[in-house]
Amino acid sequence: MSGTRLDDIDRKILAELQADGRMTNVELARRVGISAPPCLRRVRALEEAGYIRGYHAEIDARELGFEVQVFAMVRLINQSERDLSGFEALAREWPLVRECHMLNGEIDFILKCVSPDLPSFQRFLTDSLTAAPNVASVKTSLVIRCAKDEPGVPFEVVEDRAAALG
Repeated sequence: MSGTRLDDIDRKILAELQADGRMTNVELARRVGISAPPCLRRVRALEEAGYIRGYHAEIDARELGFEVQVFAMVRLINQSERDLSGFEALAREWPLVRECHMLNGEIDFILKCVSPDLPSFQRFLTDSLTAAPNVASVKTSLVIRCAKDEPGVPFEVVEDRAAALG
């Protein structure tokens, strides 16, 4: 399955599961207009093809006491593939780092971090992040508020693209 070979039903299944991953297969089948057995086969095929990577609950970090969210922009000393991969491996080990993205330009990585409080983040910053091998500099920005946090992809764009290709 490639993005251009998904049919209307597959895209509807993905859109419905993205909106509500907890619905039953029977409800999903009803929403996309097919019976339950072929719907389940399609979901399994989408999972096996890698379109569906998992099912997750959306957790409110603040309710669990994670009051601080920070974006850390990291510049490395060296950018060989070995050094980039080494930093990514470290980032995967740090619990406070929730996302790690490699960028082009002046910044090599941007990290989305959460922390219970500022002193905890500062300890992570000084003891782990800035002390990590190959880190040249780290600039941080504290999140004041979030205006939008949408997981997944905009399915209206996917549908428009499919219509243009089809």
